Amino acid sequence: MTAAVVAGLLAGYGIAIPVGAVGAHLVAVAARSPWRTGAGAALGIATADGVYALVAVAGGAALVPLLAPVATPLRWASALVLLALAAASARTALRAHRAGNPAEERPVAAPHRAFWTFLGITVLNPMTVLYFTALVLGGHATAGPADSAVFVAAAFAASASWQLLLAATGTLLGHALAGARARLLTGLASSALIAVLAVGLVV
Repeated sequence: MTAAVVAGLLAGYGIAIPVGAVGAHLVAVAARSPWRTGAGAALGIATADGVYALVAVAGGAALVPLLAPVATPLRWASALVLLALAAASARTALRAHRAGNPAEERPVAAPHRAFWTFLGITVLNPMTVLYFTALVLGGHATAGPADSAVFVAAAFAASASWQLLLAATGTLLGHALAGARARLLTGLASSALIAVLAVGLVV
């Protein structure tokens, strides 16, 4: 059981810590939102990781040949969604700056809406389930139903703790950079970073 906990934690942190486009967008959203919205978004990402860990231990080997043909279209879809989010974020930051009202940069999304939005974005990445499947097939995760459940729970907990840390970092950054010019620059910088990382998904 302990081995399953350790394997789950390592797997969860292994998929969560490399900050990609979704992580960058999480920080950007958290910087312009109440803490609850950032936390909802973070838990959406972690839930997707947990679901993919569950799929992997429940039969990921059978899904690998099914996912392979659609991996490229899913990556393109994910990149397009992220590019649209980057553009919307930059437009919002520019509009608020021109209006002289930084408060307008704050998204109106409720925590539950942020949860579902980030869950959907993360689910578009088929590499996550392939990652967990590789770990399971490599014998690094489970030896039975109990170990499987512990592995999935530990992977979710690890991902959630890291994503919540990113959300908290974004919130603190938003409080520290409260000036209109600073919020404009950080908003545009985060949008540019998300766009670059999104392009990296398909290049």
